[in-house]
Amino acid sequence: MYYPIIEGELSWETERKGVPGKITFTVLKDLDVRFQEGNAVMLQVDGKKIFYGFVFQKKRDKQQHIKVTVYDQLRYFKNKDTYVYGNKRLDELVRMIASDFRLKVGTLENTRFKIPSRIEQNKTIFDIVQTAHDLTLQNQGKMFVLYDDYGKITLKNVESMKLDLLIDEESGENFDYSSSIDGETYNKIKLSYENKDTGKREIYIAQDSKNINDWGVLQYFDTIKEGVNGKAQANALLQLYNQKTRNLSIKKAFGDTRVRGGSAVIVGLNLGDIIVQKYMMVEKVKHSFEESEHWMDLTLRGGEFIA
Repeated sequence: MYYPIIEGELSWETERKGVPGKITFTVLKDLDVRFQEGNAVMLQVDGKKIFYGFVFQKKRDKQQHIKVTVYDQLRYFKNKDTYVYGNKRLDELVRMIASDFRLKVGTLENTRFKIPSRIEQNKTIFDIVQTAHDLTLQNQGKMFVLYDDYGKITLKNVESMKLDLLIDEESGENFDYSSSIDGETYNKIKLSYENKDTGKREIYIAQDSKNINDWGVLQYFDTIKEGVNGKAQANALLQLYNQKTRNLSIKKAFGDTRVRGGSAVIVGLNLGDIIVQKYMMVEKVKHSFEESEHWMDLTLRGGEFIA
C-alpha cells in the first residue's frame, strides 16, 4: 500500500444516475510508487471512508507527474449485454447483474414493484437498470439512487438521502442561475389519434391562453395509441410543461463529504426573480480537496429546476 505524494487538487465527482463515481489526482513519481491500471485506490478524509475504486487511466509528462483517473464499480455498468428477465424487482435485478459481473454488493433496498417480462438486447447495464428504475417509479412513485458506497453497490430511496445541510449566501461563494422558455416549455399541447373505426383523426388540445399571450404559442405535438385518454394526457402534459425551466448550480460551497449525487440539501437563496427555500436534489457534485481546503460545486434540481 502506498500513500503517494499528491500535487495540487484531488477531485471526487458523483452524479445521480448513469455515471460512475470518479476521483482524479496527480501523483509525483518517486522510486517507491509503482502502480498499474486495475489497482485499487482508497480515499479517506478525516478517517471517514469516502471512495474505493480502480485505476483506469494514467497520463504522465516529462517531469514524471502522473495524472490518475480512478472509477468505482459502477464503471462496469458501462458494459453492454443482453438480459431477458421477468417478475423481478429493481433491487433483485441489480443483485443479479452484480453477481454476473463479480461486483460487491452492499445495501439494496426492497423496491417492492415486480417488473413484468423484459427483453433488453445489446444495451448498457446502466440503461437496463435505468429502464427498470423508471418502471418502478411509474408504478410505485418512488425514486431510487444507485451508487458505490466505498466498494459496495448500493441502492437507496432518495427519501433516506436527505441531509441537514443548508446551502445559502454564507455557505456558497457564488451561484449560476438561469430561467428559460427556450427548452422544454410548452403552453399548448396537441395530441392526435387515428381512429380506425371511424376513419377520422381525433385531436385533443390543452392550452394556457395567458401564457400564450405572454410567450407566443409554444406547441407540443404527439400521436397517441388506442386506449389512451387523450384529454387527460393533454391536461397532464400541460401541467408538466407549462412553466419556465430553471437551472441552478452552486460554486465553491463549503465541502461536506456526505453530499453525493442523489443527496438532498436545503437551499435558501434569493435568486433575483424568485426566492428558493426548500430541499433540492443534487444532480451532480464535484468535491475539490487541496491541502486543508475542501470545496464542492453542485448542480441542483427540483420542481421547475432541471439539471
